Amino acid sequence: MIHRLVFCGMGRLSSCDCLLAVVLLLLLSAGQAELSGHDRAGPLAQTPPRGWNSYDSFSWIVSEEEFLQNAQFVAANLSKHGYEYVVVDFLWYRRLEPESSVWSAGYEVIDEYGRLVPDPGRWPSTRGGKGFKPIADKVHAMGLKFGIHVMRGISTQAVKNNTKICRAQRGADGKEDCPWTAADVALVGTECSWMKACFMSVNTSHEGGLLFLNSLYQQYADWGVDFIKHDCVFGAVDLSVSEITAVSKAITKARRPMVYSLSPGVRATSTMAKEVVQLVHMYRVTGDDWDTWRDVLLHFSVARDFAAAGLIGAPGLQGGRSWPDLDMLPLGWLTDAGAPYGANRSSSLTKAEQRTQVTLWSIGKSPLMFGGDLRHIDESTLDLITNPTVLDINSHSTHNNEFRSSPDGFLPVVKLEDCMSATSTSWNLQRGTDNQMQVCWSLSSRPKYSVGPRESLLTGCLNWTEMSSMPQELTMKGGRGLLWNEDGHQKKCLVADKSAMERTLGFGVCNNSANQLWHLTQERKLVNEMAGLCAAVEQPERGWRIWVARGKSGQAYVAFFNLEDTVQTISTPLQPIMDSLELLSWHRRQLHQITQVISLFRRQIWKQLVKAYQFVSSKQFSQRYEETPTTMTTPEWRCRGNDVWEGKPLPQSSLSSTLVASVEPHGTVLLELDCLRHSNLTLKSTFVLCAAVLATIVVAIAFRFRRELLNRLVRKEEIDNVEDELLEHDIDVHNT
Repeated sequence: MIHRLVFCGMGRLSSCDCLLAVVLLLLLSAGQAELSGHDRAGPLAQTPPRGWNSYDSFSWIVSEEEFLQNAQFVAANLSKHGYEYVVVDFLWYRRLEPESSVWSAGYEVIDEYGRLVPDPGRWPSTRGGKGFKPIADKVHAMGLKFGIHVMRGISTQAVKNNTKICRAQRGADGKEDCPWTAADVALVGTECSWMKACFMSVNTSHEGGLLFLNSLYQQYADWGVDFIKHDCVFGAVDLSVSEITAVSKAITKARRPMVYSLSPGVRATSTMAKEVVQLVHMYRVTGDDWDTWRDVLLHFSVARDFAAAGLIGAPGLQGGRSWPDLDMLPLGWLTDAGAPYGANRSSSLTKAEQRTQVTLWSIGKSPLMFGGDLRHIDESTLDLITNPTVLDINSHSTHNNEFRSSPDGFLPVVKLEDCMSATSTSWNLQRGTDNQMQVCWSLSSRPKYSVGPRESLLTGCLNWTEMSSMPQELTMKGGRGLLWNEDGHQKKCLVADKSAMERTLGFGVCNNSANQLWHLTQERKLVNEMAGLCAAVEQPERGWRIWVARGKSGQAYVAFFNLEDTVQTISTPLQPIMDSLELLSWHRRQLHQITQVISLFRRQIWKQLVKAYQFVSSKQFSQRYEETPTTMTTPEWRCRGNDVWEGKPLPQSSLSSTLVASVEPHGTVLLELDCLRHSNLTLKSTFVLCAAVLATIVVAIAFRFRRELLNRLVRKEEIDNVEDELLEHDIDVHNT
């Protein structure tokens, strides 16, 4: 174990400081060794979970070979950095055939009880009714944990086949008790909004519905699953607290430790999250995140709001903790959303944008799930996701929050939303330049997360080509057509990809396909009927952000984020940061560390230490023993720091009462600061405090071994008594 000494030589009594540090570190090492075994056996998700997920690199078509190859890389290169979960994302049960796709129903592989099982064509080890157990066994043999993605409720194929639901499945006597079928428990009208043809909820107030869910998650436990990603149950559109509650109970009943994760988080709010945090270990708070700068921008306000609500690390399922999830990291070698092919391109984010994303995810304490194909990862990306300081911030920092932000600026983004909710954007058909028809949007300019009065309307337009046969005059009342822009000399049409949920809409080569056909309604909504969703404009904030966090050893972490397209110089006073992180002066910091050490051994000596310090700080002590103190009207902090991403120490000239950073476009500067604060105690009071602390540590050590010392004394006394008795006996024999 490597411990970092905090600036020996910077305090007034450097030798005392160093001696204290050495003693403290020795005791801390013993305490940590004592507790490490307990930590391993404790509740799940005590820190944000970390691992790899197949979706960003393989969409839904990942095979057993591809999955295990990535797992082997995690075991060999990432597990030592805390990456322990490898997760198969959605549709592992769908047969990969020429006609099958993300939205095609009827291709699921199910058992006689309506439960989904792996597609044997892609997962040959699962044949013969083995399920995922052979895969989980291989993952566990690598020292990793195995996870799967599941959808809400029950498949429409099980309902169509009217599969049976049993109180007791077939035993040795061949009998079953199956009074219900899938149709009895399925709730028609609760279909998943982005996969309506394939899944719907079950009635959790029905005995059969609960038995189905219990049977489902018991099967996952029997397979050896360690991580459940439960989709289409959270967020504004598909929230189902009843199903989340039922599944949480089913996982508990299965008696296998499983991290329970919710997805997606389309327009999730802190109020919504507070309903479920104690039922889960992690939950998505945004829609799908892909490798565009606009997607990254959308996470800043969301991360801020959930941190401000105190939800980072809140109590979770079965004594664990729960974590707001900003989605997996789309870095490295990727595929496209919902694509029927694997990774074929590198991430579109620049190096600066990738650092920004990893920094925000880490200081916001989001779970870190890497999405790229690890078989083709480059050194730069590997260094990015294994930076030890950044990972330590993600796991062990506290007081994480957005400290300051620029007051204005945003960049409008077109998104897909549920049509019942897409009321903030008004779309209108109008004639543009050169007689070209356009569909234009308007909304207020203040971001939705900001406070204060709403400001002037902002507008934007896309070119419109009518696709219906109705007269152009009638299109003012609603019509269907293509929305497009010119990219060079080529037209690019707006494409609705419903698998992407809330992510930014993209443009593709115009081909008149259904996912490019938009309906402008009389209610001024813009609907893509294939996706069943509406276009809406959102306003991710721009400008700059400053996040802060407190390290486990008392460091201050300060992250400067530049969301603009030009270099920005960002500054902030140091003192308010130290106050917000509740960082202590040198003397109080030493006292705080000592009390932590003593508490490791579950002793009460610290009370005496506090009393001693209070006495040293009291007016009575000052009147008796103090010389005239050297008073500082404004307490000063002396700091040393490092630029975490550049791996360089900061020049002393840059560390003053104000922190200043020059940040590249879309980039971040992450500082690690170790600071000591001078107090108004004189040399004599400092010496007395140091002596008192050392004396208390000696007493604590003696107290720790008091039982052994007493036992030795008792044994010695018993031996002396026995020797005296033998001697008297010998004298009596001699006299006789």
